Amino acid sequence: MEAISIGLLGLGTVGTGVVTIIENHQDKLIHQIGCPVKVKKILVKDLNKARSVELDAKKLTTDPEEIINDPDIDVVIEVMGGIDETKNYIIKALKNRKHVVTANKDLMAVHGSELLTLASEHDCDLFYEASVGGGIPLLRSLSDGLASDRITKMMGIVNGTTNFILTKMNKNGSAYEDVLREAQALGYAEADPTSDVEGLDAARKMAILATLGFSMKIDLDDVKAEGITRVTEEDLQYGRQLGYTMKLIGVAEREGDKVSVSVQPTLLTDTHPLAAVHDEFNAVYVYGEAVGETMFYGPGAGSLPTATAVVSDLVAVMKNMRLGVTGKSAVAPQFKKQLKAADEIFSKYFLRLHVKDEVGVFANITSVFSEHHVSFEKILQMPLKNKDLAEIVLVTHQASQQDYEDILVKLRDLQAVQTIESSYRVEGSASA
Repeated sequence: MEAISIGLLGLGTVGTGVVTIIENHQDKLIHQIGCPVKVKKILVKDLNKARSVELDAKKLTTDPEEIINDPDIDVVIEVMGGIDETKNYIIKALKNRKHVVTANKDLMAVHGSELLTLASEHDCDLFYEASVGGGIPLLRSLSDGLASDRITKMMGIVNGTTNFILTKMNKNGSAYEDVLREAQALGYAEADPTSDVEGLDAARKMAILATLGFSMKIDLDDVKAEGITRVTEEDLQYGRQLGYTMKLIGVAEREGDKVSVSVQPTLLTDTHPLAAVHDEFNAVYVYGEAVGETMFYGPGAGSLPTATAVVSDLVAVMKNMRLGVTGKSAVAPQFKKQLKAADEIFSKYFLRLHVKDEVGVFANITSVFSEHHVSFEKILQMPLKNKDLAEIVLVTHQASQQDYEDILVKLRDLQAVQTIESSYRVEGSASA
């Protein structure tokens, strides 16, 4: 019963979790695949760094070639992050006929199709479950459990950092900057949080989900992305007053042959299940023509949850090795990419304006909306401390993205409108 040999690129948070699970679950792995699993070599930056797992020093190396070119290593697990350098390592590993498991959503969002094609050409498996949703078995559910269905929509919270920040802002009335510092202190946010808070991390994950769920090559540039840096306590207060909760929501939707993919701060009705997903947790709704609605919920990050997804992919690779069917899992996109135009994407919108407090101003504003046949679901109007100004908060009925963008342009040109303070997508109908 010959052991399957693993090479690990990276020994950070996730890599440490992978080693821990492989060591502690060896009996389970042997039962699943019929042979032991051993970690032969691990790529690290610093050989002398103190680590939370006990390791034989001989297993550590600073030279990736010791893993990539080792004929005894069967599977390379990549948990080091990065794009260009990491891509080159994976290409070399695949060309050396080593199977690859990665947790790298940045890499897969940008180069996934190329790497999957290369893996197939060399009869290798390339699995990447942990790249989206941490420990939630989301990609495997799309590719296996829902393989017979036609997915029409995927919508959810796919970034734990921004969900933690918005949860704290909403519950405690804290300012964005204060909560960001707290998230960084707790390890939920990086020292440079740009990728998370500007929506790029979530956009990469939505590109991966849309590519797999719609069997259509969706590139990162196809995802309209907006982050949470402009969300204010005033926005959250008005949302609560109207019966909404703010979340950073990714939406991938298909109608007929056309799709749209976006990530943006969204006001959800308080009764929506995603409104109850707090802190660092992730949750994704998947809508299928046959199955209807399904929801996936769980920790979107962390050492052991993410490592669980990585090792589950490892088990899948090893089962394929035993069956002699490696390199058969990747399926080329079935459909040619067709993106919806702005006049084919519909949503409700929340809009907050500062306007001159004069007779006829509201009539001027409503006439702009009427020109585009957009009506209102909710309206609030309050005087500001500056007696010459008033604040108007509107929630529209369904409107096309094109009409709404045209409305914003015309509102900015109105002399009576001093500023457009904020604008967000709305999902659901609030009861307030």
